Amino acid sequence: GTVQYVSLFSHGPAAFPDMATCTRTVWKVLAGCRRQLLRAGGPAHAGVSQTAPRNLPVRTFAAVKALKKDKKEDTEKEVKKQKRVIDDKDRHKPYGKTAWAPVDDVYIMRYYPRTIYDAADAIDMLKNFQVLDFTPREQPVYIDLRLNMKLEKKKKVDPFVSTVHLPHPFKTKMNKVLVFTEDANQAKVAQENGAVFAGGAELIQPILDDEISADFYIAVPDILPKLVPLKNKLRKKFPKSKRGSVGIHISKMLELFKTGHEYMVESDCYIRTQIAMLDMPKERIFANLQTILIDVCSHRPADMG
Repeated sequence: GTVQYVSLFSHGPAAFPDMATCTRTVWKVLAGCRRQLLRAGGPAHAGVSQTAPRNLPVRTFAAVKALKKDKKEDTEKEVKKQKRVIDDKDRHKPYGKTAWAPVDDVYIMRYYPRTIYDAADAIDMLKNFQVLDFTPREQPVYIDLRLNMKLEKKKKVDPFVSTVHLPHPFKTKMNKVLVFTEDANQAKVAQENGAVFAGGAELIQPILDDEISADFYIAVPDILPKLVPLKNKLRKKFPKSKRGSVGIHISKMLELFKTGHEYMVESDCYIRTQIAMLDMPKERIFANLQTILIDVCSHRPADMG
């Protein structure tokens, strides 16, 4: 008989598509295994080259847009931050204090509310303390004002300097005034009205050398550019139109600065200045105080009343 040969593989045109499908499936599995090994950082498969390019996935992320806070939430937080105002009218004592007023003459001030006196009563107390303390009667009287310089939108009133005529001057000597002008006629008018010195650019060097000095310096507008070397020397006394020390009416300026009293805002919101002498009558001290307060209020912005 004959021996029949049996093949383990199928032959014929219909068998080739199945073989191609199996081959593609095997290569897909191997490719997937290679990617997993490369991601994990472990040893590469023996059949896969380590120098093969890595096809790592690329991911894109969109930035999260910041949410705007509602204005209502901001206003609620501002309301919460405001300090609680405690009404002490119907209380038997002020909040955090011992009583409304001390019983004895000697007491600890922080345990009681601060006593506020009228200006006239304060002047009387100063005169009484002078007698009790055995201090000289001829001593200066000062005021210390604290101004509210705040405006809207975090702005402030600019510090200012002012010169005022007191109804009852306390100085025994007149102020020394120097006039800067290059006009001979104006210089003559200045000297006739009590100016200590009157002249032009020739006065600059003597002032820098401390050979001459004055309490106030006034000037005409035409000579200001030539006075620039004196800015660092005179500083706050340098002539400025805001202070009324620059103008063409020399006689009026001399009348103001010879007998005027100058004060200024210090440390952004404080005015510390002398107003009288303690040996002056009470009415004169009060009149000087009132004059300075009226002049201070004149520098208030128009929108504040």
